[in-house]
Amino acid sequence: MRSYHVDSGAGIGGLALREHPAVPSPGPGQVLVAVRAASLSYRDLLVLRGTYVLPVKPDVVPLADGAGEVVAVGPGVSSVRVGERVAASVFPSWQDGPFGLRHLAQLGGSLDGMLTEFALLHETALVPVPGHLSYEEAATLPVAAVTAWNALTGDGEGGGGGLRPGQTLVTLGSGGVSLFALQFGKALGARVIATTSSPAKAERLTELGADEVIDYRATPDWHDVVRELTDGQGADRVVDVAGSLDASLRAVRVAGHVACVGFVSDAAPPLDPRVLFGSGATVRALAVGSRAQFLAMNKVVERDRIRPVLDRTFPFDEAPEAFRHYASGASFGKVVIGMEGGRA
Repeated sequence: MRSYHVDSGAGIGGLALREHPAVPSPGPGQVLVAVRAASLSYRDLLVLRGTYVLPVKPDVVPLADGAGEVVAVGPGVSSVRVGERVAASVFPSWQDGPFGLRHLAQLGGSLDGMLTEFALLHETALVPVPGHLSYEEAATLPVAAVTAWNALTGDGEGGGGGLRPGQTLVTLGSGGVSLFALQFGKALGARVIATTSSPAKAERLTELGADEVIDYRATPDWHDVVRELTDGQGADRVVDVAGSLDASLRAVRVAGHVACVGFVSDAAPPLDPRVLFGSGATVRALAVGSRAQFLAMNKVVERDRIRPVLDRTFPFDEAPEAFRHYASGASFGKVVIGMEGGRA
């Protein structure tokens, strides 16, 4: 079998494709998955740049996102069968409940990931693929989709209730998490205000269901427009993927919710504590989600026949080019690597 390997900080040029003499055999509780597709997320660029916040083992097989077919099971495996289509949870031990140090082991980081022809995974990490999705579409779910689902619903476990029908959601930009948040927000009955950087992207966001779109380049104070669109109240929830917490807090209503998913700059602007206290909002930092959240999300994906937005699929042999395309920022939707030939 063939796998890509890389060291943290080695960059795209450090990706090495290797041939291994044999396909691994599953041990007790393990499942061998023939990977059919994998996809890229921003965390994967951080691994290559050496700036990922969680541990990365030397010579790791990268990518946390992937989907494939079960081709062998080890002794004691009862939850999956040969022939089933599955995806894997990013944090395999995080089954349910709050995140913690005991769940830090993650695919494509401290554990080998999905940029390989065969992946050996524990049965409890696997999730069935929604029947209407292709392998390429299913490969986009584990990081971006589960993160978006957690951002919209994860506070419900603590009594916050999550996003409710009729509420207003703001999504920032057109990255993978934001696109899934837009789709899930509409599925959950919310009004969605999206921000973006160009009229062309604004048109595509509208086609995906956004009720209003704000061009943040033309209107840097986009948070003021959010308040205008909500009769001065502010949005009930903001999914902040950019680290724009000051603006997000100015856009959210009193006692609203800001899901802090990530940041795009190494030099984040300082947050004025007066803005934080003045908003009275909850700011929740989150990292992907549990297997239970993945399963709950898939029920809505199946119910509403939600299809991930794909930008382009590259063949396995051109994985470095897929990374370069994703790193360029030119994509709209998920960049996928297919194991059986790519297509535009």
